[in-house]
Amino acid sequence: MSNARILYVCQEITPYLPETDMSVLCRTLSQSMQERGYEIRTFMPRYGLINERRNQLHEVIRLSGMNLIIDDNDHQLIIKVASIPSARVQIYFIDNEDYFHRKAIVSDENGFFDDNDERAIFFARGVLETVKKLRWTPDIVHIHGWFSSIVPIYLRNTFADDPVFKKVKIIVSLYDDAFPGTLNENFKAKIAGEGVPLKKLELLSNPTYQNLMQYVLSYADGVILETAAPDAQLMEYLSHSGKPVLPYQPDKSSSAYLDSYQAFYNKIQAHE
Repeated sequence: MSNARILYVCQEITPYLPETDMSVLCRTLSQSMQERGYEIRTFMPRYGLINERRNQLHEVIRLSGMNLIIDDNDHQLIIKVASIPSARVQIYFIDNEDYFHRKAIVSDENGFFDDNDERAIFFARGVLETVKKLRWTPDIVHIHGWFSSIVPIYLRNTFADDPVFKKVKIIVSLYDDAFPGTLNENFKAKIAGEGVPLKKLELLSNPTYQNLMQYVLSYADGVILETAAPDAQLMEYLSHSGKPVLPYQPDKSSSAYLDSYQAFYNKIQAHE
């Protein structure tokens, strides 16, 4: 199934951000799966600390200009694109002056940003609206990082009947990336305003990292463990869920681990 289409939605990607397990894996998967014959699209936020000139980002006018309403406020969606040097892989960036021009990712010296919930909602909506504009139908959506985790909520609710996403399979990678405390106390109401029935959102009455990710995992068709010590609450949920899980693989120095990702993609795509 190497001709399948994979949408990668990533919290961070190197070389645009410093190297972490997540940023390196997102870059590696995008490049490697493209080289293996998959058709890919890869998205990340255009955080303000990304140097646009050095990384040669430029705006895609035909995709930009839409206004997204988040919590009754309009926010302009700007799409930018760049190519990873020597990899021949394009990265799409979701940008907005209100949410992504600060020189930080999700926190600064004053702590965790109170509007991270809205920033994540805007990012998810921006990715899916842009994919629709591209007229590109993914077979698999692979989510990396909690900041990208609103995407499965949209896919199984707001966009559930959209022909672009109706048959898509969702894979969620679990990292050791918990945020402190909770998201904004109004997060549940904001998600409900995005077309998700309130009766489905009880777990988000207390929007901790664990509750958010457990809710997101309920929409996943498959889960990949990217840490040797995943959160205990999430592992307890997975152990009873029956969902396919690709175990953590510490050795990423050979192509064998990429083979396992490819086999997992094939398994999830083939499962009805």
